[in-house]
Amino acid sequence: MLSLSPALDRLAAMASASHARACALLLLLSLAAFLPGFHTLQPLDRDEPRFAQASKQMLETRDFVDIRFQDEARHKKPVGIYWLQSATVSAGEALGVPAARTQIWLYRIPSLIGAVATVLLSYWALLAFVGPRLALLGAALMAGTVLLGVEARIAKTDAMLAACAVATMGALARTWLDWTRSLAFVPSSRNWLVFWAATALGLLLKGPIVPMVWGLAILVLSIRERGFRWLKPLRFGPGLLLCLVVVLPWFVAIALKTGGSFFAESVGQDMLGKVAEGQEKHWGPPGLYLLIFFGTYWPAAAFAAMAIPFAWVRRREPQVLFLLAWIIPSWIVFEAVPTKLPHYVLPLYPAVTALLLLALVNGGIDRFRRGAVATALLVVLLPLALIGVIIGANWSLDGTLPYTALPFLALTLLVAISVVAAFRRSDFEGALWRCVLASLLLGIGVYGFAIESLRSLKLSPRLAEAARSVGCADPAVMTVGYREPSLVFLTGTNLAMGIDGAAAATFLNQPGCRIAFVETRYAAGFQTATAQSGLTPRLITTIRGFNLNGGRRLEMAVYARP
Repeated sequence: MLSLSPALDRLAAMASASHARACALLLLLSLAAFLPGFHTLQPLDRDEPRFAQASKQMLETRDFVDIRFQDEARHKKPVGIYWLQSATVSAGEALGVPAARTQIWLYRIPSLIGAVATVLLSYWALLAFVGPRLALLGAALMAGTVLLGVEARIAKTDAMLAACAVATMGALARTWLDWTRSLAFVPSSRNWLVFWAATALGLLLKGPIVPMVWGLAILVLSIRERGFRWLKPLRFGPGLLLCLVVVLPWFVAIALKTGGSFFAESVGQDMLGKVAEGQEKHWGPPGLYLLIFFGTYWPAAAFAAMAIPFAWVRRREPQVLFLLAWIIPSWIVFEAVPTKLPHYVLPLYPAVTALLLLALVNGGIDRFRRGAVATALLVVLLPLALIGVIIGANWSLDGTLPYTALPFLALTLLVAISVVAAFRRSDFEGALWRCVLASLLLGIGVYGFAIESLRSLKLSPRLAEAARSVGCADPAVMTVGYREPSLVFLTGTNLAMGIDGAAAATFLNQPGCRIAFVETRYAAGFQTATAQSGLTPRLITTIRGFNLNGGRRLEMAVYARP
């Protein structure tokens, strides 16, 4: 059994001696948690390559107002993330990164920055509730959270959005706790600026989500106080003006460019569509987020569940009341909306962490409570189940095992077992630090090695590589039977989508360097059409893989015009 308590204790004491040291350690922990697989993970269909492709098209067209995926208007989210991704790719091009516009990791850099910022801002926010040592622990737990680790590696809005939400709620917490005389220090005079700058960025990233989170919390707390006087330090007048200065120019520009259709589609179809019904096969029943919480908030989820009795008993105290106002109203909204995606509740997880720490420091975690040890065993069960899935997927899809990942996965289980052992001897702080270590090991094993070994899932990269092997500088490409956005991103904006094998044959029969990807179901029609036209296409290779979105195996033949 691992014995890490003295080492962990010394590390926590050393790092929490100053805010600079704490932030330095959290930065290192965040990079250790988020970088494995960051560069090697293929574009993850469907959302990630849609965001990346739209950003790539901004660079191709130099139109930084409208948002498009190929010829289709992508009027779902505001422009913030596309600007950030375009900026990082432009920087990559300036630094000489080869084929920068098809390097998905460059588009992920804003997400990485957002995830690291979420960890550092969680430390800042938690300082309003607990001392530096526990705030450091809480931020480290956020770095180890499964959901934040996933979002750090996906080129879309949610990691950066979480950072904005934590910044606003950290500022709001200081305002509330100072009003209720629960804050041991006077908030900075720039607290209002943090609140409104993060709100403005959140509006440019994902519209009303950040204001919804703090707005619902303000409503609950103001009902308790029977008024809004406590909000005066946040300076709503100058703050709203700042938001208008930041967001209004693009909103006006997109309204003029699209004739107002952006707002009709983003609000009328995308946002209200998610409220009315589950969009894009993402429907889920109320309570789904509670069910998956033990996976998305792993490894600390089991201990957060143990803090619920403490939160209920102390619910009227200013600190606990604020955290419940942060969590419960927004959680109810997310559960009520039919469209369910795991990342929706990510902005609420720092508040869950704060409740866990308050329970820890106030004796609210009881090792002798009935079922407590059994609950702690969830720390072991999730990686055990994940290891089984990974081994099964490797064997069934590729006929091999993730040998390089197995040592890290075994170490993860060993450390997870030590978490339960530390909990049983009432070393709660040590158990939570071991949770962080278990998460780091799991991330290295899964993202660094296991997923990389799943060659069958890399259909789009392998098809794009086959197209490059033909030797044409800029070939025209069509795909039939496989239409994932990642293929558009990797092969080019002008990728044609054929409806059948005859369309692919007609496409190859036109002049120039041409390549067609034809799925097996359309092979007979393709062969018939090529025979009738007298065309003899050259078979470059046949690629077999598994399409996660379709949930089925695919076989793609790659043909070139003779």
